Amino acid sequence: MDHIETGEPVSLETIRRIGAAFANRDVDGIVDSFAEDGEFRNAKGPDIWGKSYKGKGEIRKFFTGLFAGSADIKWRHTAEYVIGNRGITEWHRTATLSNGEKQEWLGVDIYTFRGQKILRKDTYIKVVG
Repeated sequence: MDHIETGEPVSLETIRRIGAAFANRDVDGIVDSFAEDGEFRNAKGPDIWGKSYKGKGEIRKFFTGLFAGSADIKWRHTAEYVIGNRGITEWHRTATLSNGEKQEWLGVDIYTFRGQKILRKDTYIKVVG
């Protein structure tokens, strides 16, 4: 596994602000939460870590497409934790895809921060089906 830097503590307020951006489907708020060189690791993908999106441009493209493909996608945090420059959120996600498929997942995001910006967001989900 790769090394990730440590740094100043992140605030629970920052975690909650990020959660609100997801709950409101606020692409600008989500993207602005990331450092310029931030990385989002999706749970699904071709590599052992899923699929990685690096930099604000790739992250914006991913979430814009995700929201376009599901008009009712929602996340609800069920727990939030902060430990130094790391944050963890547990959440419940529901969505109806454009093809009518319904999704319902429980998941966890593990965040590493540089200051109050996301350096890495690593997503894990319970797979249903």
